[in-house]
Amino acid sequence: MRWPVLILFVLVVVLQYPLWLGKGGWLRVWEVDRQVQAQRDENLRLEQRNASLDAEVRDLKSGNDAIEERARFELGLTRPGEVYVQVPQKN
Repeated sequence: MRWPVLILFVLVVVLQYPLWLGKGGWLRVWEVDRQVQAQRDENLRLEQRNASLDAEVRDLKSGNDAIEERARFELGLTRPGEVYVQVPQKN
């Protein structure tokens, strides 16, 4: 009576091995699912960055306001007749 039970147990273990530890097993599926979620998060971050850059490009193409703003804040340029005043901040 012990041998058939032992044989059945070994058979179940042999059949379960590919399900859990094989090439397409659950452990591999969970790992791939984690990688897919990480890639989706990265794609969302990049889509938001691209949308921001696209809006900036459209703004630069459409008018002079964005160009003037960049010239003022990034390059420190002023219009003719304008005086630039910088107020130091207290620490």
